[in-house]
Parts: sequence; structure tokens; C-alpha cells
Amino acid sequence: MQSTGNTVAPRSWLGPSGIQVGTNPQKPNEGNFILKGDYMSKKKGLLVGAAIAALSLVASVLTTTSAKAADCSSFAEFGKFNNATVKIFAGIRDPEATVMTNVWKDFTACTGIKIAYEATDQFETLLPVRVKGGNAPDIALIPQPGLVATMVATGKAVPVSAATRANLNQYYNKAWQSFTTINGRIYGAPFGASSKSLVWYSPAQFKKLGVTVPTTWAAMEAVAAKFKAAGANPWCAGIESGAATGWPATDWIEEMALRELGPKKYNAWWQGKLKFSSPEMQGVMNKVAAWLGTSAQVGDLKSVATRRFQDAGVPGLKSGTCGMLQQASFYSSMFPAGTTFGPAGDADAFYLPATNAKFGNPVEGGAEFPVAFSTRKEVGAVQAYLASPAYGIPRAAAGGWTSANTGIPLDTYKDPVLKAVATQLQNKSGAIVFDASDLMPSAVNGAFWKEITKFYAEGKSMKDVAAAIDANW
Repeated sequence: MQSTGNTVAPRSWLGPSGIQVGTNPQKPNEGNFILKGDYMSKKKGLLVGAAIAALSLVASVLTTTSAKAADCSSFAEFGKFNNATVKIFAGIRDPEATVMTNVWKDFTACTGIKIAYEATDQFETLLPVRVKGGNAPDIALIPQPGLVATMVATGKAVPVSAATRANLNQYYNKAWQSFTTINGRIYGAPFGASSKSLVWYSPAQFKKLGVTVPTTWAAMEAVAAKFKAAGANPWCAGIESGAATGWPATDWIEEMALRELGPKKYNAWWQGKLKFSSPEMQGVMNKVAAWLGTSAQVGDLKSVATRRFQDAGVPGLKSGTCGMLQQASFYSSMFPAGTTFGPAGDADAFYLPATNAKFGNPVEGGAEFPVAFSTRKEVGAVQAYLASPAYGIPRAAAGGWTSANTGIPLDTYKDPVLKAVATQLQNKSGAIVFDASDLMPSAVNGAFWKEITKFYAEGKSMKDVAAAIDANW
């Protein structure tokens, strides 16, 4: 644990190895928490252009219809309907999609509302096209506040239902309302959320090398050197994600910007007041290039650009071909069934150490928001359900998922990594701000993905990458 002066810092969040994160040493009860719109491949931004017609839709449509006899008392607040169907569109695919839709079955059995779910790896591209073309879903699970704003600007998105707003007030930190509040109206309550500031590793491989979980950046670099000496790539890396290819690398830059520059300049960056080409951001980007942008650290750079992010750490961490993976808490769902987590398990995660003690131990996270495109009562009922403990408790119990909903008892999370993440996400008093790139204009966000991918795929310099992104402000 970290000490704040002569006292021990409060246990606002102890990671799986006892590492304290999310606490500002100047304000022990106020965490620096950066949230990210990211889950699986439904990541950030809009990439809409002439190539739309050529896009391949990798989609699955799942309809929840019935369930075994369920205790319907927890669903009474959502009402009873006859032959009602609500269509949800998102980028959450299997294995997460199957788990999620299975949880919905009791809701359908008790309310009579069927949920037809459609998933695609082209979500950010296709949603605006469908809305513009008059084919909007009833609800879209949107992971970027910027995309929410774009949908609101079409005039098709509608504010949250009264029941959803009540859940938001009762179960979430007030800051969550600000992320989808546009012209004084709220358009989404958080659905799932995750911590981004984690490093995944294999406890067995650490033990084999005789290393322990690092608590400082220098100690982490020493662990990386041990893996290199053993003939492994110190870091696992992969940034391919369909239309959103590049987003894991934007996360790396955001993590470094937050640590090096602090929240104030971090906010100035996403607001366009601090350009990518500025000396401060060039310093950040070059540090990332040294950390996760050399063949000595991650192996062949072109392979990083084409390797699916889901495959970046599996099976490399277990086999020892790569040592550590910087990725969000949701990555736990990428591991094979039966994987155990924790310091004595098959896989574990530790907090990505700070680089500047001045800014404490900041955390970047992720979330998505169910935004409605219909005022039908059944649509409002489903939106309220997704923001309630009635959904959150069984979904958390199913594993591989966390939420900021305080109505979910922490003991529901059996995975020690996810329980630690949920503890921080449920903080109702800490400072919470959203991810930088998700708040940037869509053109800048899309260029960020595209240009950082060119760093890996084409060897483009960080200076040229920055200039190309800045041209989109």
C-alpha cells in the first residue's frame, strides 16, 4: 500500500495483489478515475465513407423468448406486456453476447418483452447509417459519449425513461449523468463498465522467472527485462478490431498521457487545447513508442497491427512467449473456460504503475450506454432494466463483467480481479471523468485509430502520426 504522509492511504481499491489504485494522495477520499467507452470490439468513433457498401457485416441476431420458471418479484417494476419486442443493436459479440442474452431470459419470461439482439463488428460505422436511413434500433449500446452526441444531433435519439433516470439517481455516481447529458437532457445510464489501467500476467511465469508483481514503473521495466533475457517478448500486443482497429494503442497513449501530464492537461488534450503535435503530447507518444512500440518489447510490429486484440494475451501469457499484457478488466472473458484468476490462479492482473508521483494513481476505465430511439413503453422498460440490479446481479454472477451499479453486492463478483474493479467503479463520491479519445470529435477519434495503426503497420513516425491526427480538428 502507498502511504500518504504519515498515515496509510485508505483502501479505496486494492488490486488483486494488494496494489492500491484510484486514490489521489492529496485527497485520499477522491479517486482520479478516467472512464473509457470500450467493451470488446465496440470501440470508439465513426469511420463512415465511400467504403460503406463494401463493409462486411459480421452479425448475429439473438432473440430471448422464454426461460424456466423464474421468481418474477424483481421484475414487477418493469410491467407486463403482450407480444412486445425490443430490438437492441451493439458491438458486443460472443462469448459475451451469449452470456448477456441468457441473463435476459428471466426478464422476458416475467415481463413478456422479447429482446431481439443484433451484434456486429462494424457497430460504430453502421449505427449512424441505419439511423440516418430510418432503420434505427429501439436501443443501441453506445460506448462513446461522442457517438451519443452524434445520435442526439440526428433528432432520433430520445432521453432516458423516468424509470431509467430513477435508477441512475439511486445506484450511480452523479458524474455518470454528465457523460450523456446534452442540452440538459440525459440520454443513457451506464450499462457495463470496466477498468482499463490493468496489466495481465501469468503468476506461474512470474514465479518461474523469480519476479514479483511490480508496484513502480521502474520495477515493471525490470520484470520486462527478465522476460527479454529469457527469450520472450516482454509485452503481448495486438490492436486489430475490425472497423475499430487501433483502439488498444490509443488506450496506451491515453494511459501514458494521464500519468505523465495529469487530469488537467489530459482534459485539455481531448478538448483540442493541447494538440497531438505539442511538446507535451509528443513526449507522451514517444514514451509509448519506447514502451510498446519496438520489436524488442512486442516482437514484429506489423504483426501487432494484424493480431486480434482478443488473441493478444491468449495463449502467450500462459506459454510464456510474451510476459505481460496491458488491457482492460474485460479481458478476463478472453481466457479459456475454466481459467482461474488471482495471485494463485492461472492469470492475474495488477495496476499499471504511475509514472509521476505528482498525480497519484489514476485509473482509466470503460463503459457503454443504452440509448433509446423509441418512446414506446416497452423500450423504456428494457432501458430501465439494463440500469437496474435486476439485470446487474445475475450478469455479474455470470462472470466476465463489471458495473458501476451500487445495487450489485460486491460479493456477487467471484473473480478477485473483477471484484476489485467493481469496488472502484461503485465509488459514489470519487471524481470521474471520461476517456479522452471518446470525447474528441468523431473525425479526430477515427484518425487517432487509423494513424496509430500506421505506426505499427507502416513504420510511420509518431511526429507524422500526430500531424495527421491534428489535421482533423
